[in-house]
Amino acid sequence: MKLIIQIPCFNEEKSLPETLRALPRKIAGIDEIEILIIDDGSTDGTVGAARECGVNHIVKFTANRGLASAFMAGLDACLKLGADVIVNTDADNQYCADDIAKLVAPILAGEADMVIGVRPIEEIKHFSFFKKRLQRFGSFAVNYFAGTKVEDTTSGFRAFSKEAAAKINIVSNYTYTLESIIQSYAKQIVIKTVNIRTNEMMRESRLITSLSKYISLSISTILRTYAMYRPLKYFSILSALMLIPGFTLGIRFLYYYSIGEGSGYIQSLILCAVFLITGVIMFVIALVSDLIGINRKLIEDVLLRVKNIEIKIGKE
Repeated sequence: MKLIIQIPCFNEEKSLPETLRALPRKIAGIDEIEILIIDDGSTDGTVGAARECGVNHIVKFTANRGLASAFMAGLDACLKLGADVIVNTDADNQYCADDIAKLVAPILAGEADMVIGVRPIEEIKHFSFFKKRLQRFGSFAVNYFAGTKVEDTTSGFRAFSKEAAAKINIVSNYTYTLESIIQSYAKQIVIKTVNIRTNEMMRESRLITSLSKYISLSISTILRTYAMYRPLKYFSILSALMLIPGFTLGIRFLYYYSIGEGSGYIQSLILCAVFLITGVIMFVIALVSDLIGINRKLIEDVLLRVKNIEIKIGKE
């Protein structure tokens, strides 16, 4: 059983050595542990620090592509290197490395395909009151759309079986945390959570440079991913939001028309027509999107087969 710990990095020369030193070298049930670094276009000595610390593999980008791209490149590389289990952690040593054993245990036991480490949000001192509430609300929103029960949806401390890693396809350029959870429902990836510990903050978050930007991008990611994997329901809801007021205005106009006062409510008739036409268009979009979704599933099945062939070739 081979475990590869992947660490996306961007200008982590100072924090990376401490993160690497803390990683476990032995875990019960694991025969091999290797470390893979994804250098996301760093301009400092991140790669040099990684090599000095003796990491096994380095994936290097010539320019910064973002956390989501680095995460996906790491998964792809780990699969080709023959990983049976993949753990993703941060380079800033935010997560307690000793908890990696807890993270992989449900996968080794065959109880889960993806395991997410749940941080003690309320106990993290450098999280402001507003950020803690935002984390809770964000997790509620993701769980609502994904049909999951993950208490900390933005945690990047995760373990994946090789099967789950092969199924995940992140299209966001911002972050993978929310999208991968919403995908899990559509792809029948079983998620389990474990409580983990965190370390003292070494630097400010580079992902959340602005709360307003983070909120807007997160909402966009949630809605786009939900529309991608549940298009019929998504656009049917939008259709209903147009058809209901349309029918209501139509009935209102017919009532006044029946009592001889219809000429005074032409505006309602026009607005009724606008709502009904928009609602019908939305419903047609729902049907077309559902058909496109079926095509997407077929393409993802082909991609999964290609990945499995690459993995098999890599082992040979």
